[in-house]
Amino acid sequence: MPMNRELLRSQLERHEGLRLKPYRDTVGKMTVGYGRNLEDVGISRDEADFMLDNDIDQVEQYLKTVDEYSELDEVRQTVLANMAFNLGFYGLMAFRKMWQAIARQDYTEAAKQMLDSRWACQVGNRAQELANIMRTGEVQR
Repeated sequence: MPMNRELLRSQLERHEGLRLKPYRDTVGKMTVGYGRNLEDVGISRDEADFMLDNDIDQVEQYLKTVDEYSELDEVRQTVLANMAFNLGFYGLMAFRKMWQAIARQDYTEAAKQMLDSRWACQVGNRAQELANIMRTGEVQR
C-alpha cells in the first residue's frame, strides 16, 4: 500500500512551516520553502527552470509599464529584460540617460550609457554584449 502523500504533506506543512526566503535552520543549514535544505539537497533543474520562467514573467510585467520599452523591437526589449533581471526593475530605471536615448531612438547613445556605468564594470562581457545588441538591434549567434 502506498504512503498517504496528502497526510504527509499536511504534516510537513504544519511541522516545517513555509518560509519564502532562505533562512538558517536549527542546525545552521541554509533552508527555504517547507524545509528544503539548500546546502545538501539544492534544487533540481526543473525547479530552477520553473523559477526562471516565473522571474522572467515578473520582469516582463514590470517592463510592460514603461512606454519606451513597449515601443522597442523584441531584440532590444530582451536587452532591457536581461538588465532588469540582473539589476532589478528599479535599478534598471535608474539608467535615466539610457532611457532618454531610447525614447529618441538613439540606440548608439543608449549603448554608450549602458557601458558608462558601475553595472558595466561589475558584469564585464555581459554589458559589452548587451550594449552591442542595443546599438545594432542584432543578436550575434
